[in-house]
Amino acid sequence: MVFYFVSNVVSPPFTIFMGAEKHENEDLIKWGWPEDVWFHVDKVSSAHVYLRLQPGQTIDDIPSAVIEDAAQLVKANSINGNKMNNIDVVYTMWENLKKTPAMEVGQVSFHRDKDVRKIRVEKRINEIVNRLNKTKTEEHPDFRAEREKRDAAEREDKKKILREQREKAKEEERKRKEESELRSYSSLQANEKMQSNYDDGNDSDDFM
Repeated sequence: MVFYFVSNVVSPPFTIFMGAEKHENEDLIKWGWPEDVWFHVDKVSSAHVYLRLQPGQTIDDIPSAVIEDAAQLVKANSINGNKMNNIDVVYTMWENLKKTPAMEVGQVSFHRDKDVRKIRVEKRINEIVNRLNKTKTEEHPDFRAEREKRDAAEREDKKKILREQREKAKEEERKRKEESELRSYSSLQANEKMQSNYDDGNDSDDFM
């Protein structure tokens, strides 16, 4: 089961979600989307919280208020972290998560530490947590099927872009040929006119 929340502090809103148990977290680690940003309390056990971006968005595009929402949700869903003040929440893009067979369930590391960001959470803000909990819904998604559907849609989009690029290139080539033929025709017409004028001035008989 996965819990979904809506961060509506900005428009359009962002979707935040997390697995109800560690096994769902494992599936999210395996079948996450490139558009997902992963959040976790640093050095403390907590839920794995994900924020889904729109295609084309980057981690730099996330509004600070949305980052705070995700961080508060992580803290609230950490048994120890929820009781602590001044904790750090780390976050990074899903693709930066590294999982090896030797790791325990729910454990991850990173491919590039430099791509991991950190936000300090001084204390739990109940207003934020309560607002998010009011939007909470429960679902039982098929992570693999959703990822495969997402990838198929991306492939179709890329094919469409390539088709449009090829059609545009063909149209530009057609226009270049037309312009080239028009220039050649205009040049031929000009040469014929010059030749005709030259002939008119030299073909007449001169009678004494």
